Amino acid sequence: MPLKFAANIHKMFTEIPLFADRYAAAKRAGFLAVECVMPYDRSMEEIAAAREEAGVEHVLMSSHPGDIAAGDRGIAALPGREEEFRETLELSISYCKALACKRMHVMSGKIPPHAEGERSALLKKMEDTLVENLKYAAERFKKEGIMAVIEPINDRYTIPNYFLTRQDQAVEIIKRVNNDNLKLQLDIFHVQLVHGDLTRIIKEVMPFVGHIQVAQAPGRNEPSLKGEINYDYIFDVLEGTGYDGWIGAEYIPTTAKTEDSLAWFEKLK
Repeated sequence: MPLKFAANIHKMFTEIPLFADRYAAAKRAGFLAVECVMPYDRSMEEIAAAREEAGVEHVLMSSHPGDIAAGDRGIAALPGREEEFRETLELSISYCKALACKRMHVMSGKIPPHAEGERSALLKKMEDTLVENLKYAAERFKKEGIMAVIEPINDRYTIPNYFLTRQDQAVEIIKRVNNDNLKLQLDIFHVQLVHGDLTRIIKEVMPFVGHIQVAQAPGRNEPSLKGEINYDYIFDVLEGTGYDGWIGAEYIPTTAKTEDSLAWFEKLK
């Protein structure tokens, strides 16, 4: 089955200043779908109209991150902020519905500062908090026809001190939540930086996967760039699993114009 790719319009087409205009740019480049990170600083009505006019699907977005200026990168795993999580989830749902988006990445958040002897207890409390918040989110999303996904993110380069970093950690949390409306967001870039061992991990976690993202390592650039990952091979592996969902191209083009970085995409259309 041919692989389906969505353009991440937070990282691609950034040469176009107006975010809303990137929907049409992605369509002109041949993408039938897009994804984004956090759209909350933009007019819901404006971007919803732009998506509809461009005629592309919006297949993934992230939940409200909390207070970005204060360092938040999600709050789902942060003890004591459960009420805030539920409140901001409603804003996330509003944006998701306006964009006709069917998947929401629920961001776990960063490990707070702590005394050296407190780490083990803190991590256990964060996991328990995340599980309970995901139980709530998965059920709340189900009522709106939205799938919840969680993404392990490397904590060395992308988000230092991020709580959820490993694929096995995420799978265990998904098992604890035990709701068919919670899946894994498998970002091959992060798998390479945290684990390596791509073939085995992809095949092992595929039963839990609800969305996939790709970029070359170590610089998060286009898949066709020389780097640590052989994407000709990885795309064959993904096809071999029978995965039929969307694959987000979440990369930073090395070219001035995004369209000049799309040789890999043209080959796979």
